[in-house]
Amino acid sequence: MQASALVKSGVSCCSSSGFQNRRVLGESGRRLGLGKLRMTERSGFCGLSFGSEIMETEMRRVRLGFDGVSRSSANYKSLKTHAYDEDVGDVVPAKPNNKSSGTVLPFVGVACLGAILFGYHLGVVNGALEYLSKDLGILENTVVQGWIVSTLLIGATIGSFVGGTFADKFGRTRSFQLDAIPLTVGAILCATAQSVQTMIIGRLLTGLGIGISSAIVPLYISEISPTEIRGTLGSVNQLFICVGILAALVAGLPLVGNPAWWRTMFGISMVPAVLLAVGMAISPESPRWLYQQGRLPEAERAIKTLYGKDRVVEVIQDFTAASQGSVEPEAGWSDLFSSRYWKIVSIGAALFLFQQLSGINAVVYYSTSVFRSAGVASDIAASALVAAANVFGTTIASSLMDRQGRKSLLTISFCGMAASMLLLSLTFSWSALAPYSGTLAVLGTVLYVLSFSLGAGPVPGLLLPEIFASRIRAKAVALSLGTHWISNFFIGLYFLSFVNKFGISTVYFGFGIVCLLAVLYVARNIVETKGRSLEEIEQILSATA
Repeated sequence: MQASALVKSGVSCCSSSGFQNRRVLGESGRRLGLGKLRMTERSGFCGLSFGSEIMETEMRRVRLGFDGVSRSSANYKSLKTHAYDEDVGDVVPAKPNNKSSGTVLPFVGVACLGAILFGYHLGVVNGALEYLSKDLGILENTVVQGWIVSTLLIGATIGSFVGGTFADKFGRTRSFQLDAIPLTVGAILCATAQSVQTMIIGRLLTGLGIGISSAIVPLYISEISPTEIRGTLGSVNQLFICVGILAALVAGLPLVGNPAWWRTMFGISMVPAVLLAVGMAISPESPRWLYQQGRLPEAERAIKTLYGKDRVVEVIQDFTAASQGSVEPEAGWSDLFSSRYWKIVSIGAALFLFQQLSGINAVVYYSTSVFRSAGVASDIAASALVAAANVFGTTIASSLMDRQGRKSLLTISFCGMAASMLLLSLTFSWSALAPYSGTLAVLGTVLYVLSFSLGAGPVPGLLLPEIFASRIRAKAVALSLGTHWISNFFIGLYFLSFVNKFGISTVYFGFGIVCLLAVLYVARNIVETKGRSLEEIEQILSATA
């Protein structure tokens, strides 16, 4: 019975030697006004180093300009910077302050239907599991119930890799339309299942769908968003995942009076899946992808729709500067592990690994049972409070992303998570706190989830499409998300075993240690990307390779 309750509560959401490298950027770097760059790189955590600890950048009398573009020099600012102990990304050429006159928000909203489905399918089984188990005759079989929960994660792992391939081959919008197929079919199978086999196949297909969504939603949003609001729009992805989870919890409210309502809960997810396919049919393709495919007229039309006709020449020139001198085709999977790219690709995988090993899904999977064991009277209300804290924190993060910056939010987030885990560990181990264990368990979990939602939750999905070169972007994001889903699956699978063997206090303490290691990793390896175009970021990081 305890195992059943635990499963039911599931909802989710290092260089070996130092070197010194001094180079002068090529033609595209000169066009962006970048001078000589000198960087000292030291060994990083786990053998990874990104040179973000000590570097000097000297820029004298720099002016931004592009040949062949008729633009007043008054739109460009001179930049003279002498920086010590800063990330190379902290030194940014000034950009003309051209406001976009196009329309981006509706298309971001369409893409976020994929994020809503992501969260919904993660959370829908939370309330429905007990009732579908009765209908399918597996109420006492916690192993099969566990497979119904975890099959979604297996499908999502596969989907995250497929999503990267689809995005490169078919484009971003067409990939969304293809993604709607398993999302719709899977929802139908789950809603009409009369056997465990049908339910598992349906969950596998919906998992495939949300895995594809997890790869292409942040990719598409980052590529169509104007630089000045890309952080805010990028974090909207995580916000809508949280909204999807909350919607799943709300959708389960009628279950008490109508036990067969669980079928409707799965069935109604077809609606946003169909809307996603229809919406992407009228949404512009990523202009960056179109440019890479040599489809310049279509890229210009997409830019005009997204940013307005006044910015077409500017954006195309950005693409040209970023890709100048490179006629390379899209990277293959093996290229991600080459010496040229592995250092930056490993950062993406490491961020998601830290995200999962910090305990977020273990906490949310089993929060209800933990609250119950701590003597909380209303474990359902406590879980709803945790979900509300997730939405609230992500909303705050959205407003801070382009002001506070990605790196600082990550640092604050992991520090808060470490402190919360320490509180939870003490709650379950220190006898003096036993009379307050229920209150402290809820408080610690809410603070943990709130800290997570401020940075560790939304930042990786936003940061990775920014730091990956356009040639590897789709596949590198997919690989990073694959790391996310695989680690998510194994943590969910073995969490109970570790708790039974070592105790909940020790496990929570271990999560806290991982959070502290993540703080050190972020300080040594992550660059700040706020306020820069993807092309600027790519050129800066290419210079440090």
